[in-house]
Amino acid sequence: MMRRRVLTVTRGALAFVWLLLAGHGSAESSAGEQGKPADLPGVTHSRDNALPTAQRFVILPAFANDAVLDKKTGLVWEKSPQTTSARWSVARRTCAEKSVGGQKDWRLPSLEELAGLVDYSVAPPSLSLPPGHPFLSVQSAVYWSSTRPGDDPKGSWGVHFGLGGGSTFINWAHSVLAWCVHDGMNMNQR
Repeated sequence: MMRRRVLTVTRGALAFVWLLLAGHGSAESSAGEQGKPADLPGVTHSRDNALPTAQRFVILPAFANDAVLDKKTGLVWEKSPQTTSARWSVARRTCAEKSVGGQKDWRLPSLEELAGLVDYSVAPPSLSLPPGHPFLSVQSAVYWSSTRPGDDPKGSWGVHFGLGGGSTFINWAHSVLAWCVHDGMNMNQR
């Protein structure tokens, strides 16, 4: 019974993510919108424009080579996310207090941002990231997002990088992995 419920929730979440991604590509994002800084020349914000992995991800010397710029979204990701699980509140605080390559202002990504890393052409149970990605220590597991279903005080959405990038609702009493994100960088930090 529990397995059926998880499968149903995962299917519903996949449909939700598909709707989010389908709607995102149809409209231009406004400058300064969360996760999409306007001061990154050469960054492609549309999900419709596919970049080869070698061009999409850039390891950043300004972050002591410990962070990766996703040129498709303008977001900066930890090159090596934490390998230990934590409850949502701890994961959120850990990101907020994090310093990667001497840079602060990290946070948990939204569900859309986290799902944006998924390569849906990679069949489960393989790691659902684009082949040749520069990330280290990413596990085929669930990662927290900051996105909550409405005002539900009991949990948040997560993305499972081992099940084709499917999103799933996780109760805050459970511990899963966190992958912190930074909103971007100024041109002089490249």
